[in-house]
Amino acid sequence: MPKVTVDGVEIEVPAGVTALQACEMAGVEIPRFCYHERLSVAGNCRMCLVEVSPGPPKPAASCALPVAEGMQIKTDSEMVKKARNGVMEFLLINHPLDCPICDQGGECDLQDQAMAYGRDGSRFAEHKRAVKDKHMGPLVKTIMTRCIHCTRCVRFATEIAGVPDLGLLGRGEHAEITTYLEKSLDSELSANVIDLCPVGALTSKPYAFVSRPWELTKTESIDVLDAVGASIRVDSRQTEVLRILPRLHEDVNEEWLGDKSRYACDALSRQRLDRPYVRKDGKLAEASWDEAFAAIADKLKGLDGARIAAIAGNLCDAESMFSLKALMDFVGSPNMDCRQDGAKLPTNARAGYLMNTTIAGLETADAVLLVGTNPRWEAPLVNTRLRKAWLEGGAAIAAVGPQIDLTYPCENLGAGPDTLKAIADGTHPFAETLKSAERPVVIVGMGALARADGDAVLATARALADSCNVVRDGWNGFNVLHTAAARVGGLDLGFVPGTGGRDVAGIIAGAAAGDIELVYLLGADEIDTSGLGDAFVVYQGHHGDAGANRADVILPGAAYTEKNGTYVNTEGRVQLGRQAVQPPGDAREDWSIIRALSGVIDANLDYVTLGDVRAALAAANPVFNHVDQVQPASWDTFGTAGDMDPAPFVSPVTNYYMTDPISRASETMAECTREFDNANGERTGTDG
Repeated sequence: MPKVTVDGVEIEVPAGVTALQACEMAGVEIPRFCYHERLSVAGNCRMCLVEVSPGPPKPAASCALPVAEGMQIKTDSEMVKKARNGVMEFLLINHPLDCPICDQGGECDLQDQAMAYGRDGSRFAEHKRAVKDKHMGPLVKTIMTRCIHCTRCVRFATEIAGVPDLGLLGRGEHAEITTYLEKSLDSELSANVIDLCPVGALTSKPYAFVSRPWELTKTESIDVLDAVGASIRVDSRQTEVLRILPRLHEDVNEEWLGDKSRYACDALSRQRLDRPYVRKDGKLAEASWDEAFAAIADKLKGLDGARIAAIAGNLCDAESMFSLKALMDFVGSPNMDCRQDGAKLPTNARAGYLMNTTIAGLETADAVLLVGTNPRWEAPLVNTRLRKAWLEGGAAIAAVGPQIDLTYPCENLGAGPDTLKAIADGTHPFAETLKSAERPVVIVGMGALARADGDAVLATARALADSCNVVRDGWNGFNVLHTAAARVGGLDLGFVPGTGGRDVAGIIAGAAAGDIELVYLLGADEIDTSGLGDAFVVYQGHHGDAGANRADVILPGAAYTEKNGTYVNTEGRVQLGRQAVQPPGDAREDWSIIRALSGVIDANLDYVTLGDVRAALAAANPVFNHVDQVQPASWDTFGTAGDMDPAPFVSPVTNYYMTDPISRASETMAECTREFDNANGERTGTDG
């Protein structure tokens, strides 16, 4: 490894790093605007100038300069200081004095670096140029006069998001960042350009003029609007969540966040359930907690356990599902399920419902087969990993299922189970591609498993993994991509039918036939509530969605930003969500509601604090002891061989922006839905 000297201190650095990276390894901060660790080097802001010897007698852009043995780098010489002063003066020639009204104020790189490296005045007295604002959709607000042409947004859209909708047109004073045809930025990751923009040119349109950063309380938590479990920061003021930003987590979301996860937070103050309700004379009426619990207790009195059922929704935390399972065990009911969509996921083999390769591990794949999934809509941050596998590793990617644009080349091999069976049998050419790959990956989605023949599809996918050597020593390339944040946690704690118990389809059929008399819906809104017949329905949740409309008793729960909860993402990583604000009105944390109800029916669950619940949860399954870790699962038998319906696989997500009670209540997501037409499985940006 070459040795370089930074400001008189000699260090050893890996070969191929740049002078900027070498300086950072030495603990020296180098100012920059265009450089970003995850994007290609542009070298056009010139703020990172340093003095290098041996070399030319002028400053060099450290972001684009590879180190060499014996190189001496000076970051604080008079030449460097003068160069940085000059660069900053040039950057500010046309920059407007918008700081008092700019949403980037307080978080602006240009502000900070102008203070640290700028001059106390400018020698330019000419009129500043003005640039027309661009239309980039309902999420990104543009004030392009502030743009300093760092091109971070262009490189992100092209390299990470895979939608080359942004570019730099013109030269010199006429250069402008634009979407070419003035259309919306058509990506599920579009708002990440706001985080990347070092000035106030690209800001958040829904958050415009809402708050200043120093007014906000910042809480580190976990996103639950898909199964990736992205690390987020919840920014709140008093009782209201104002914005959600991504946090750095290299193994899960890197530093990106999907648009739905970022902007559906406006729904946390809309259509909320903030007090208990009991249906009287056919209409829901406000009630006290005691009245709501008494109505449930009266219905449970003398009711056989076989006539009681519970369904857990997609956003539930593990503590609430564990408490409800204990309650169902007390009343003697084996009828419970956490698989709202009816997915035929195994309950006896953890490797059969996990992303065993891990999310970060997908980057190293060299052959990928997608089965019944559209990762671009189901998990955009998983899709970025697959794009990286293709872009940097040349992975061969193919799909069995719908023809979709994934932002990278993907060969469509067929539409349904017949193609999957042919690959498993080795009669399809792609079987050889998987066999010859060093790190083959198979990703099975809910579009393949949430069918009547899902168990047979899963068995065929497992047979494919064995026949194509997808699972081998040191590598498990078999993966299940979930769409629900609660799914893996529910399976891990056993929220599935007991001996002789009914699954979701059985519960709904039983309720329609009169065999199930009480159904407890824990945030379950994705089922056909019209099929529940005359059953007595208890709905516990936070939004007035489908489940609440059908309920006979409503128990107001807390949303994910209003409670401390445990979630397990699609790769089996146990994660902790943290409370940012208080629940509205009389709403309470879900596990505490179930604990209070248990006291009324004399179940008396033996825990009174969140710590007690988590201790019991870890005792039931040790995996919950390992927070932010992925516990490898053994490769066991799962799935049941059988006939498969030749019908094509169809992705369960038809509208990325509305998949759950929170996003369906969001005005911002409604605006995105209007902007992007999802009706035919493709999105079309509209002109601004």
